[in-house]
Amino acid sequence: MNATPVVVLGGINMDLVVETPRIPRPGETVEGSRFFTTPGGKGANQAIAAARLLDEPGRVHMIGRVGADDYGAQMRDLLAHDGIDVSHVLVDEEAPSGVAVIFVDERAQNYVTAVYGANAHCGDEEIDAVADAISGPAVLLVQQEIPLDVTHGAMRAVRKRNVTVILDPSPVRTYTSGLLEYADLVTPNQPEAEALTGVTVTDVDSARAATRMLRAQGVPGVIVTMGDLGCFVDAQGICEFFPAVPARPVSTLAAGDAFNGGLAAAIASGHSLRESIPWALATAALSVGRPGAQSAMPRREEIEALLAAR
Repeated sequence: MNATPVVVLGGINMDLVVETPRIPRPGETVEGSRFFTTPGGKGANQAIAAARLLDEPGRVHMIGRVGADDYGAQMRDLLAHDGIDVSHVLVDEEAPSGVAVIFVDERAQNYVTAVYGANAHCGDEEIDAVADAISGPAVLLVQQEIPLDVTHGAMRAVRKRNVTVILDPSPVRTYTSGLLEYADLVTPNQPEAEALTGVTVTDVDSARAATRMLRAQGVPGVIVTMGDLGCFVDAQGICEFFPAVPARPVSTLAAGDAFNGGLAAAIASGHSLRESIPWALATAALSVGRPGAQSAMPRREEIEALLAAR
């Protein structure tokens, strides 16, 4: 496949996952059913999702930081194992690798507290790395786990380079207007769309209202992801709802990252936005049927089989 590169700037964390029947109330202890560690971080998750769809070593570039610890070495090695270029994943000697403590309840809903560690030390080196990795048409994926001024700087640096910039506005931050200005596509989920617009997104009509408000702020394209409902797209002449691919959820932990990684890879493969949305939805649907984050990301052949069956 002759794909343009996907460059991912963002968080790299080790996820510490507890599966539990329910989340404890204050002061209460609940016995969990399983504990495991799995590499995560929104940036790294999206890079893995894109790399497995593209299935072409070296096409996906990960840019970020890990600590000089066992978690950092493990996460860097696993990214490389999936064919991702990790030459710009720096090892920070002053801060530990980022971690996220995640509880997953019996409804497959997840509750996350992150301590970003080395991710918070990203700076000018990462902005320069993005500029170095992009010499022509490309897709740049960014989120909000690293300092926003770094993400903003990277988006500005590639503004005139024929780059499709996809912003996943997660986790929610108080300041996003500068990022929205430089994004081609913004992909909030329902709570994030509400945080950005004040519109509570529960159905197609409210999703349409939220996208309209974001478009009014000057965002060229908006995709509101709505979990097991699907997504609402207002971009590139499309203004419609796309239903989700049916799935039996085990964990929704990486669904949003799977969607964004699948979307970026499909666009980088030359598909139109309308053609890319089913790829993104299928990637997300397959990911929720498995535990973990990066380990849940499907392979290209699985996505192709699912789309062919539909």
